[in-house]
Amino acid sequence: MAAAATSSGRILVVDDQTANLRVVSMLLTRQGYEVEAADTGEKAIASYSASEPDLILLDMMMPGMDGFEVLQALRDLPKPLRAPVVFVTAAHDRDLLLRAFEAGVVDYVTKPFLPEELLARVNAHIGLKLTRDRLERVAREREELVNLVAHDLKNPLTSVLFASDILRNNGCKTERIPRYLEMIHESATDALGYIRHYLESRAGEAAGRSQGSANLAETIEWLLRRYEIQLDARGIKIELTPPPPNACVAIDERVLRQVSENLITNAMKYAPGTELSLMGRAGPPGFWQLIVADRGPGIPASRQRELFKPFVRLHDEAVDDGVSSG
Repeated sequence: MAAAATSSGRILVVDDQTANLRVVSMLLTRQGYEVEAADTGEKAIASYSASEPDLILLDMMMPGMDGFEVLQALRDLPKPLRAPVVFVTAAHDRDLLLRAFEAGVVDYVTKPFLPEELLARVNAHIGLKLTRDRLERVAREREELVNLVAHDLKNPLTSVLFASDILRNNGCKTERIPRYLEMIHESATDALGYIRHYLESRAGEAAGRSQGSANLAETIEWLLRRYEIQLDARGIKIELTPPPPNACVAIDERVLRQVSENLITNAMKYAPGTELSLMGRAGPPGFWQLIVADRGPGIPASRQRELFKPFVRLHDEAVDDGVSSG
């Protein structure tokens, strides 16, 4: 007997013969696959539209819509056909089989088939499909990680550029030079820390590591120290309402800094020359709130649904990426 399927998958079996449907469905179900059966082309298309399978076993010759017509109808659907299609046929005509491959069929099984042969072909194509899906998922996750790292590195690198430009152009008093050098060093250290954090957090997720905690008051103090010069350069005055010294929240400290940094830098981009309210206050029982309220233009009501979509610009002005938080 063929080896049992090592990975589960969903298979759509299409055949106009009830006996064939029953036998194939039973065989595949015993191998651990989820099976959806359809005895007409129309039912097959409806089933595919409702839930995309990992493989389609499609009878080539059926009354009404034959296998070629079903395959074409699936390709004409708005959703691209990603599932491999294996024809099941009693025909041995070479030209017909060539036509099947030209239409996009990946393999075929002839009737009457040996159970071992059918399972071997199904296992092979299901394995390839699931492997491709995993690779695509890994590629998407890596792309999302790169985008996230690039986005979060903007703040410390912008601080480095700001301070270095001031020093290069002799734009500060001598006694303030150490403060700008400190800003460059701290920002560069943060940038490297963010990279290490992402690498460690992914390893921690795999190991089920806890997320840690952060002191809200210390985070606000760090924000003011880090951005006081840049806020002053943009004419932004801070209205501070600090939380109690023991206000702690269940989040990684570096993540809390990143989120709050984004809010501060958005205010600098979209609300220069205004007041910025920065406060930490008690929320519902067991929660604390960090509030960064600027006097910027805000987000149009028509685009507020897009607020939490990654890397979406919500303003048309030619400024850096970001959103203004009110």
